[in-house]
Amino acid sequence: MITQKDEFIYHDMIVHVPMAVKKDIKNVLVIGAGDGGTVRELCRYSTIEHIDLVEIDKKVVEVCEEYFPEMTVSMHDPRLDKHFTDGLRFVRRKQGEYDLIIVDSTDPFGPGEGLFTPEFYGNCYNALTDTGVLVNQHESPFYVNDAKAMCRAHERIKSVFPVCAVYQAHIPTYASGHWLFGFASKGLDPIKDLDEQHWNSLGIKTRYYNTELHKGCFALPSYVKEMLETGEVLNVRR
Repeated sequence: MITQKDEFIYHDMIVHVPMAVKKDIKNVLVIGAGDGGTVRELCRYSTIEHIDLVEIDKKVVEVCEEYFPEMTVSMHDPRLDKHFTDGLRFVRRKQGEYDLIIVDSTDPFGPGEGLFTPEFYGNCYNALTDTGVLVNQHESPFYVNDAKAMCRAHERIKSVFPVCAVYQAHIPTYASGHWLFGFASKGLDPIKDLDEQHWNSLGIKTRYYNTELHKGCFALPSYVKEMLETGEVLNVRR
């Protein structure tokens, strides 16, 4: 789901958080994100040399180019290669190739379910360089089915990556308005390795993300922390 009103919040947070932690990102894999917003934000970094976009449905790109031109402005950037295929199948063939993988997928039900499996996260680990970073949309913690999916994803990522953290953003048109993202790596810490001075020196103007927010977004509400620690979905009204 996207809206012109608040898409910038989601795309700022899924892109600029990892870019501020690992400043030498050159090769990027984006799975999903046929709406173009994630690619748009990535293309603002001149240091990125190549982006593979894997979208299972070509029609998503075509429709967004027609109706959301402000989001698809970078979909013909020469650094971008588009692949209309299954993300799970695509990443299986990759070894140590990417500095950053962004999983901008649908919910873990139906066609998107394969992008939340232990096999997929293991393949992402193998596809990353030694200092590579994985970021994924992590569902909402508020509603039961979403919260269950969040806990499952977190446990599976944690079983693969030595560094695994969750951060948040408040997106009005998303379910409950409270949305989570996952940050995983082979060694980089999303707060300790944040290079504020470098990122701010780039002069990238954003509407939501900034380095002060970066540090704060990893501070989660108590009920979310408890669910992530125990793997059990809580009744937030108790």
